Amino acid sequence: LLGTSITISSNHWMTAWTGLEINTLAIIPLISKSHHPRAVEAAIKYFLVQAAASAMVLFSSMTNAWQTGQWDITQLTHPTSCLLLTTAIAMKLGLVPFHFWFPEVLQGSSLLTSLLLSTLMKFPPITILFLTSHSLNPHLLALMAISSAALGGWMGLNQTQTRKILAFSSISHLGWMTIIILYNPQLTLLTFYVYSITTTAIFLTLNTTKTLNLSTLMTSWTKTPALNATLMLTLLSLAGLPPLAGFMPKWFIIQELTKQEMTPAALTMALLSLLGLFFYLRLAYYSTITLPPNPANHMKQWSINSPTSPTIATLASLSTLLLPLSPMILASI
Repeated sequence: LLGTSITISSNHWMTAWTGLEINTLAIIPLISKSHHPRAVEAAIKYFLVQAAASAMVLFSSMTNAWQTGQWDITQLTHPTSCLLLTTAIAMKLGLVPFHFWFPEVLQGSSLLTSLLLSTLMKFPPITILFLTSHSLNPHLLALMAISSAALGGWMGLNQTQTRKILAFSSISHLGWMTIIILYNPQLTLLTFYVYSITTTAIFLTLNTTKTLNLSTLMTSWTKTPALNATLMLTLLSLAGLPPLAGFMPKWFIIQELTKQEMTPAALTMALLSLLGLFFYLRLAYYSTITLPPNPANHMKQWSINSPTSPTIATLASLSTLLLPLSPMILASI
């Protein structure tokens, strides 16, 4: 929280870099907490990638200061610095082609640490992208965004681990956030907020039912039927189906891209979101609609007696019911 607060409230490159470093060092003990070899491996991968990205942020800002005498984040004007910063932020966020570390790190972490990595840890880099968006290369950003949406959709199709599926979902959502940041940065933030609310609801639900892969998800309906039904709606919201809140940012982004005469990009992004829809539907199908084949000697899992946490209830309600407020949200951004 301290690292995020420092980064998002700074206007000097050194303080922004300090906040990013505090964030990186703070999350590493959380990733490696279980002392499992996968967790230690995930922590090392995370550290190496983030250290390289932080060094590039520092290199970019120093090159810009050397050439222009400016340390202000919004005054990034030197072309080499802009290219270096785009690379560094793509590494921090896990945008294609720097996405390889993200699914592996999420798979090695617990569900709650994965939640932090997918939401809170993405906020400082997105803020830096927001502040410098006017000076970045539009063609490069559009290429990375469309590649992220495509790869996030394709790679998620064949996964059986829920954390990896949510990692690829995060990569494809980052594509949606990146493509619009040059034309309407407020829409990027709106997409991030809606994505964070929905993903938090999903991760907390999976953590309650202790679901790490699809086979466990198939049998978790006996534990908490109501929670699983809500999970299905939240997953469909993350996919962006119309009556649910997840449709709102995608609708606004496609509308804005069409206004900017980027209809081919809008069409490509809309078609690529169908790939994501397929694996969200598969998750929703496993969680609620299908009954697994149970042999006669199968042990039934007993229901969880504890009531659903109010946090999950609130977040799931927000992630499914926000769409009617879209005119008010559009007027406020």
